[in-house]
Amino acid sequence: MILTGPALHERFRALDDFLVRHQHLWRPRPFTSLALPWEQDHPELARWLRSRSLEQAEHSHNRPHLLAAPAPFPQLAATAQLLSELDELPAHPMETLNSRLSVDVPGRKWQQIEAFASSLSFRQPATHWLDWCAGKGHLGRLLARHGQALTCLEYDPALVETGQQMSDRLHLTASHLQQDVMAADAAGRLSSSHTPVALHACGDLHVRLLQLASAAGCRQLAVAPCCYNRIAAEHYQPLSQPARQSPLQLSRSDLGLPLSETVTAGLRQRQQRDQSMARRLAFDLLQREQRGSDDYLPTPSLPVSWLAKDFADYCRDLAALKGLPLSITPDWPALEAAGWQRLAEVRNLELLRNLFRRPLELWLLIDRALYLQEQGYAVRLGTFCTYNLTPRNLLLLAERV
Repeated sequence: MILTGPALHERFRALDDFLVRHQHLWRPRPFTSLALPWEQDHPELARWLRSRSLEQAEHSHNRPHLLAAPAPFPQLAATAQLLSELDELPAHPMETLNSRLSVDVPGRKWQQIEAFASSLSFRQPATHWLDWCAGKGHLGRLLARHGQALTCLEYDPALVETGQQMSDRLHLTASHLQQDVMAADAAGRLSSSHTPVALHACGDLHVRLLQLASAAGCRQLAVAPCCYNRIAAEHYQPLSQPARQSPLQLSRSDLGLPLSETVTAGLRQRQQRDQSMARRLAFDLLQREQRGSDDYLPTPSLPVSWLAKDFADYCRDLAALKGLPLSITPDWPALEAAGWQRLAEVRNLELLRNLFRRPLELWLLIDRALYLQEQGYAVRLGTFCTYNLTPRNLLLLAERV
């Protein structure tokens, strides 16, 4: 179903209850803990997950609900699937497009742009599109191809300049403007005549659009959010009254859960990711022994070039980076093997958390939808493309009542 009206409230209440009741299962992160609190309550499930290989975990990563795991895994998976059900928004077919519209856009990204644009349907035709966090303005140009006015707001001046040149070559009525959308003067960029659109604007950036667009009286808007954890605050600031009344308090770490899927990474990227994580987990074992502490020690993001280092040098250099003197000389091959074993366990234990990815994301989207309802909009929430094209395929369409 496509969620509208009272159905948004009903689904939010069900999601909120599910997430609150089971937060002891999805909040703890296997990557940072050697043992998880829920393992004492569900020892059979814990043993079963820990016994599986890294390859088995990878196979189940994007479809954990299909896993024939011990209880309570199947029951949780069934409920999560039911609460995550959402239909695709009706799409109107695109005419044959000018090939110059997709110049300089990777194929998958262009498919997302086309799917987003074809899912936009409003009672009143848009006369002036506003592309929020526009980059070079590819989405805006596609939407304004029939002669509507277009304003593209983008922070990076190089992208603004390139985007303006591309729009000028297509003879569009387009203004590409350099703008920090989080700055106070961003409010002056929106007016009631605009139809704002945002495809995969991160965290605070798309929330800012919802707030400014509703304050400006925009008749209609469309937002497909992304990266809910990219916020300035330490904890999530609920937007709607039902979310503010919820006992669910979300940290930035919690907000990263919906983003843990990988459907587009190539083989080389996955291999580099696995090697990096296995080494970090091995170093975690080393630092716990060295410090005599069972606490996780956060480490910074490291360049891919670090993976070319010998494993022992990698650990020594990372220890030096953290100001951690090493007074022991470990069995390096055994430690590296332990890192890979931990990676297999972590990935499999994460499958339980992964059941809650979509419910949490939908909770966040409905919070935004209910906020827009409170601002006087009729809202539709559905998907605009397949999950395989992008997991961030949820789209909010809002129109003034």
